[in-house]
Amino acid sequence: MLTFTGCGLNFAFGVYQELYESLDGPFKNASAAEIDLIGTLSMSLMTLGAPFASAWTKQYSPRTVTILGGALFLVANLAASFGTQLWHFILTQGLLLGCASCLTYIPAVTIAPSWYDARRGLAMGIILSGTGLGGVAWAPLLRYMNSAIGFRNTLRITGVIAVAINTISALALKWEPGALARNRQEAQGRRRGMNLPRANWNIVRTRPFVAHAIGATLQAAAYTTPTYFFSTYARSLGYSSATGANFIALSNACNSIGKIVIGSLSDRFGHLNALVLSTLLSGMVTIGLWLPSSSSLPESTRRGLFVSFACLYSFTASPYVALFPSALAEQFGIQNFASINGLLYMIRGIGTLVGTPVAGALIHTRKMEIMGTVVSFEKTIVLVGVLLLSATIFVLWARIENALKNGWKWRN
Repeated sequence: MLTFTGCGLNFAFGVYQELYESLDGPFKNASAAEIDLIGTLSMSLMTLGAPFASAWTKQYSPRTVTILGGALFLVANLAASFGTQLWHFILTQGLLLGCASCLTYIPAVTIAPSWYDARRGLAMGIILSGTGLGGVAWAPLLRYMNSAIGFRNTLRITGVIAVAINTISALALKWEPGALARNRQEAQGRRRGMNLPRANWNIVRTRPFVAHAIGATLQAAAYTTPTYFFSTYARSLGYSSATGANFIALSNACNSIGKIVIGSLSDRFGHLNALVLSTLLSGMVTIGLWLPSSSSLPESTRRGLFVSFACLYSFTASPYVALFPSALAEQFGIQNFASINGLLYMIRGIGTLVGTPVAGALIHTRKMEIMGTVVSFEKTIVLVGVLLLSATIFVLWARIENALKNGWKWRN
C-alpha cells in the first residue's frame, strides 16, 4: 500500500503534466520541460534522500519514519492546492512531495529484502508492483477528479487519502529480527542523537559497486521519461486526453505484471541475470517500437507501434526497480545491504533529476500552416534508448564481476 500510494502518485503525474500544459494561470507560457520539473523533482527526491531515510529507518524504526512521510504527504498536497505560480508547485508538488515519497518508500524497500531469501525476487516484485497498481488506479481517478472538481480540490483530497493509507500501512512495518540485532550492534558506541548516514566504504570502492552506480544512474535517467510523456505523446498521435490518461493506466498495469513475472523468474535464473535482461530489452523496445512510431509512417501503424511500446516498455523496464534491491543483496550480501542501499538509491535519484528534464527539453514543438502545431519526440526517444542500452553494459559488468568472484553460476 505504501508503494501504491507514494510511487503510484508519482507514476500518475503524467495526468497532471498533460493538464498543466493546457492551463493558463500558474502555468501560462511554461514549457513542457518546466512543468516536467515538478514530477521529476518528486520522483528523483524519492531516492535522492535515501541515505538519510535509510539511516533514520535503522535509528528510529521504519514505522516512525513512514508516519512522518505520510504527514508530509498531506502538507505537500494541501500547500500545492493553493499555488498561484509555477515555482509554488515545484516546491510543494515537487520538493515536498518528493521528500514525503522518500520517507514512505525507502523504509519499505530497506527492510523487505531481509525478510526473504529463496523467493526474494518474487517478494520484491509483488511489493513493488504497488507502484504500477497505484498508477493504474490513480491515473484515471485523478483525471476524473480534475475534470469534476478541479485540480486544486483533487490535490487536497489526495493528500487526505495518502496520509490515511500511509499511516495505517506503517503499523505493519518492522525489522527482521536478525537485521534488528545487527542494527543494534552497529548503534553501540555511537553518540546519541540524529546520526548522519554511513556507507561501507570498503564496498563503495569496489568495481561491482562502481558498475552498479553507473548502471543505476543511466537507467534512472531514462526510466521515467516515457511514463511522464505517455499522455502528451498519445495526443500527438491524435488520441483524446481521456485516452492519453488510459495509456498511463495501461503502462502501469504492465509495470506491475512485469515486476511480478520477471521477479519470479529471477529467483530461478538469477537476479543479476534478470537485471541485465531488463535494461537490454527495454532499450531494444524503445529503439525498435517507440522511435518508428514517431516517423512518417501511416497513423494507424504509428498508433499500433506506440500501443505495443507502452505495454512492452513498462513490462521490461519496471522489473529493474524491483530487482535492484535483490541484486544488491545477492552481490554484496544481505548483511551489507542496508549500508549501501541508501547511497545507490541516492545515485539513482541524481540520474532521474538530470535525465528527465533533459529529455523533456529535447521535445521540439513547431507550428506549421497546414498541420498546425507539430510536436517531435525523436531526439527524446533516441536519448532514452541510448541511456538504457548504455546501462546494460554496466549492469553486465557487475554481473561479470560477480562471476569472477564466485565462479560462473547461471543463477548468480
